[in-house]
Amino acid sequence: MTRFWVCIAGAGFFLALLVLHSRFCASRLPPHLHLAFKVFWRAEEILYRLDVDWPKYSEYFTGATFCVGVDSLNGLVYVAQRGDNIPKVLVFTEDGYFLRAWNYTVDTPHGIFAASTPQEKSVWITDVGSGFYGHTIKKYNSFGDLVQVLGTPGKKGTGLNPLQFDNPAELHVEDTGDIYIVDGDGGLNNRLIKLSQDFMILWLHGENGTGPAKFNIPHSVTVDSTGRVWVADRGNKRLQVFDKDTGDWLGEWNNCFSEEGPSAVRFTPDGKYVVVAQLNLSRLLILAAPPVGNIDHCSVVSTIQLADQVSPHLLEVSRETGAIYVAEIGAKQVQKYIPVNSFSGRGHLTRV
Repeated sequence: MTRFWVCIAGAGFFLALLVLHSRFCASRLPPHLHLAFKVFWRAEEILYRLDVDWPKYSEYFTGATFCVGVDSLNGLVYVAQRGDNIPKVLVFTEDGYFLRAWNYTVDTPHGIFAASTPQEKSVWITDVGSGFYGHTIKKYNSFGDLVQVLGTPGKKGTGLNPLQFDNPAELHVEDTGDIYIVDGDGGLNNRLIKLSQDFMILWLHGENGTGPAKFNIPHSVTVDSTGRVWVADRGNKRLQVFDKDTGDWLGEWNNCFSEEGPSAVRFTPDGKYVVVAQLNLSRLLILAAPPVGNIDHCSVVSTIQLADQVSPHLLEVSRETGAIYVAEIGAKQVQKYIPVNSFSGRGHLTRV
């Protein structure tokens, strides 16, 4: 027993020496020790914590929660869930108070995006159902009134004129009205489409495969502040990146996803981090965002390990607070993670 405690004390002393050495003369450490210390230090970094008070009452979650959207301008959170004889869309405040629910013309929701401007509150839903409103992308106002339908209702397909979808996974709507759609959650299509605000196709990548600009279950899409489109190419275990204006392929990240591909991708308001969900690992990755003009390689800054079989499907990040809202189909709930450092306005960090 004495020998055991001597070993523990020795190990602690060695780690203390490493800390001091790294502090004052880290560049002289042997490469393998320097790397090991950096990995150990990085593993301790915590950027987010669970908000246990969101929502105020979880009883409103009565189905499988597949997606979540945040209207940061108006402080609203939209949750879409699946199930029989239940409200398909729930509306909360960012503080966690339940406001209302609606179920009109929603069959089987997969992805949701809140695209509000000072002139209009809108909610877009991708519907993968087999009923009359299936295989479409639909625009609603904040009270659930149907405004617009994209696709051929109730009919899956590969056509472009008229436009058809098969299991459209998710979309991103810019403030300009331009729309980016990933179409193909296991259906006929594996494509990324950009539409103008009047729904004309501006560019498209649409072929199944493993090469650049080809996809295997494109599952999530977002646009960063520098004009790059990011796609979670789930089946190929990578993120692909495109120029939003030309559609040119800019690169890919695959070195962070050897265990499982990404199911969701978003950016923090300051543009410093990429937030990724991994469904079957029940894990969120916080990645360092690349500089302008250089995709480089994926680098994990922090990890949020969820409970087993929670299954984070899609997520959203508030552009005002930086909070991460995670739709968990296994746990049948949405959880909120708030930054250890808070965001004051868009892109400005303050210490709390």
